[in-house]
Amino acid sequence: MTIAVRSALAVAAAGLLAASAAQAQDAFVPKAKGTWMLNVRATDVSPDAGDPILTAAGADTGLKAKVGDDVMPTLGLSYFVTDKVAVEVIAGTTKHTVRAVGPGTDVEVHKTWVLPPVVSVQYHPFPAARFSPYVGGGLNYMVFYGGKDRNGFKVKLDDGFGYALQAGADVALTGRYSLNVDVKKVWFETDARINDGALKSKVKLDPWVLSAGVGYRF
Repeated sequence: MTIAVRSALAVAAAGLLAASAAQAQDAFVPKAKGTWMLNVRATDVSPDAGDPILTAAGADTGLKAKVGDDVMPTLGLSYFVTDKVAVEVIAGTTKHTVRAVGPGTDVEVHKTWVLPPVVSVQYHPFPAARFSPYVGGGLNYMVFYGGKDRNGFKVKLDDGFGYALQAGADVALTGRYSLNVDVKKVWFETDARINDGALKSKVKLDPWVLSAGVGYRF
């Protein structure tokens, strides 16, 4: 995660608390059964990959697969099944650079777009409060598309399912608007085949997904 993103999230979190205190007397629409909530967020997707690259026979090459971060806008749509339980779907896409890194080596091998939709079930213990935290968990499906091979390498990444845990908070502003911060940890592993299988790696992406944005309830 970049320093700029950390700073932006810290500022957003401080803004949530300030807004909560400053607007405590303003009318707002609380969360409740039947409510829809749309969150528009800036999201940092930060993979935690660093897995060994092996030969087809399984020998360690001394290289590791590294995957870069990206920051993009995302959307989250939630529906409250009860006053305290909601189902959220998030959508967005990010672009990541895959590098082979080792002693004396740092070479770009692939760039790819990733579509990582997550469906989660959330628990909101204080739905009627202006400061309303939540936790959740769910499933995701990673889709790799628009890939471009680099520096003579040919890379194939497998799509697949993973799972996620989530924590966040909404701070109501006036009316139907709110501020939102959200943190997800996604666990996902993909098989990477390089140069038609001459090299391979089981890449544990396991990204942190850190978001801040504005919500609207309807």
